[in-house]
Amino acid sequence: MTQSEETGPQKDALTAETVEALFTRSDGHYLCARWGRPIAPIVFGVEDRTLGVIKGAFEAVCALAGHEMAETDPELGSNVMIFFFRDWDELLGVPDLDRLIEGLEPLVARLKAADANQYRVFRFDQAGAIRACFIFLRMDAELGAVPAETLALSQAVQSIVLWSDTAFGDRSALAQAPDGRIVLRPDIAGVIRAAYDPVLPPVARDPSHALRLLARITKAS
Repeated sequence: MTQSEETGPQKDALTAETVEALFTRSDGHYLCARWGRPIAPIVFGVEDRTLGVIKGAFEAVCALAGHEMAETDPELGSNVMIFFFRDWDELLGVPDLDRLIEGLEPLVARLKAADANQYRVFRFDQAGAIRACFIFLRMDAELGAVPAETLALSQAVQSIVLWSDTAFGDRSALAQAPDGRIVLRPDIAGVIRAAYDPVLPPVARDPSHALRLLARITKAS
């Protein structure tokens, strides 16, 4: 489901609690993971002119994180697969997608029942770092009204790290700049940069990790 963008990208004062909440899942467990390999995206179901918009958004977020992009992934070919479609049942007709997404049919049934318009599936390597992400966008009236640049930036931000499943339920990761552009909130940008600090592990399950993130955010500000 989409979130509305707020006005004014002021830099919020982050605390250990607010950082921890961004990675504490609805089951109460803390989990922060970043990509362990360059990101190689591919997009299905859009016109060619939209491809550049999506690639540009991923390039911008990767540059913010200090992470690499690549044309191909040596194992998967593409490790970020973005699907645009009108009906969830269309996914069941995508060749071999059921081999990449375990339990695809019941997943589609749940998403249809929930009237969801977006969903992300992550895959991880043996160390726990992100190795692949599948992004599904059902272009209903709500998503269809979102400008391509905004939608692309939102998806790039939400797939650059493994956020909590509740991280942006009440407040978008994006904000409206004074000139009208939709941009990433500065506080969320700081969290992304900190998560990709090479001194930190690619995956963390202890809430004390939030304190290490905050220390780096504070030092950089």
